[in-house]
Parts: sequence; C-alpha cells; structure tokens
Amino acid sequence: MATYTLPELPYDYAALAPVISPEIIELHHDKHHAAYVKGANDTLEQLAEARDKDAWGAINGLEKNLAFHLSGHILHSIYWHNMTGDGGGEPLAKDGVGELADAITESFGSFAQFKAQLTKASATTQGSGWGVLAYEPVSGRLIVEQIYDHQGNVGQGSVPILVFDAWEHAFYLQYKNQKVDFIEAMWQVVNWQDVAKRYATAKERAHSLLLAP
Repeated sequence: MATYTLPELPYDYAALAPVISPEIIELHHDKHHAAYVKGANDTLEQLAEARDKDAWGAINGLEKNLAFHLSGHILHSIYWHNMTGDGGGEPLAKDGVGELADAITESFGSFAQFKAQLTKASATTQGSGWGVLAYEPVSGRLIVEQIYDHQGNVGQGSVPILVFDAWEHAFYLQYKNQKVDFIEAMWQVVNWQDVAKRYATAKERAHSLLLAP
C-alpha cells in the first residue's frame, strides 16, 4: 500500500476561475501533484530495496528525490486549501481572523508591507519555486520564505501556512510568461479562514517540536 495518496480537491476545477482556469487546475492537480505523490512513494520503495540489499551507492540521489517529491506533495496539499472562489481581500477581525491579522501586522508592519514582500518573493523566484508565509516557532513570528524547487532555502522548523506556487505549470497556460500577473491575481482567491486555522495550529504545536528554547 502506498504511503502517500493524492488528496481530492476541496472544490471543482472551475471554482477558482477566472483567476485560475479549470484546465490549469485539472492538469496541476491530476498530473503534476499526482507525479510528486508517485515520486515520493517510488523513492520510498527504492530506499527499502537499498536497505534490504545493503546497497548505498545511490543514497545521495535517493534522499534528494525523497525531499523533492515529498515537499512537492506537502506544499501542493496546502496550496489547494489556501484558495477559495470567494476569498481574497485582507484578513480582518470582523471575519473571525483577527489573530492572524494582528500577527501579520506585528511581523511585517502592516498587511500592505506583508503583501508586497510575499508578492516579490513569489514573483522573483529563480526558475521553479514558491513564495511562502510561514510560522517560525523559535521567534514566534511570521516570516516570508522564497523556496527553490519545493524544498530548498527554508528555515528549519518553520511551518508553511500560506503558499503561492510560482512554478510555470501553475500559470503558464493562462498567464504565459507573466509570473508577476499570476501572483498579483492570486491575492483574489486567498482563503484567509484556512490560513488563520493553520496559523493557530502552528502556534499551538510547532514550538514543542523544537529542542531550542
């Protein structure tokens, strides 16, 4: 039995239109995300075979492959729930996400400054990558991370709560090479209720997983 499985979308393919077309959602989820799930499972099987045979010649490549595919699976699983067809705007106390809104202001100075940083981090990723809002448990603050591929350039222990996929497969069919236009449009579908729940959970649990005070 496979260790990892492809999660179902929380909405239909057309739910995020016109920001993201149904064709992109279908290909992105059913093909690209599915490939990361398969890649993670295949790599686990290859590692099990290496252990059985005590054959470690390919260990470096296998460990890198596992990190790549597993991180791709995890980030995409967050990505789908981070979006909703009736989302967007700014997190506000009147919408029940005041704790998140306060944390953003405390960590970045204002929502506008946070939005500018995450937009720039996402739109200027070199090659393939992500822009991520993460809870950093050592400081208890929110940080923006610019992730290369799926797994590089991240703070150890940080928990992603809002992710912008800046790989070309996330937007090229609709936005061509205008990555910045896609990232700007993404703000129209952010599911702040989901982000707020992830923030609350990370704040409650993440610190206890670290050895550092």
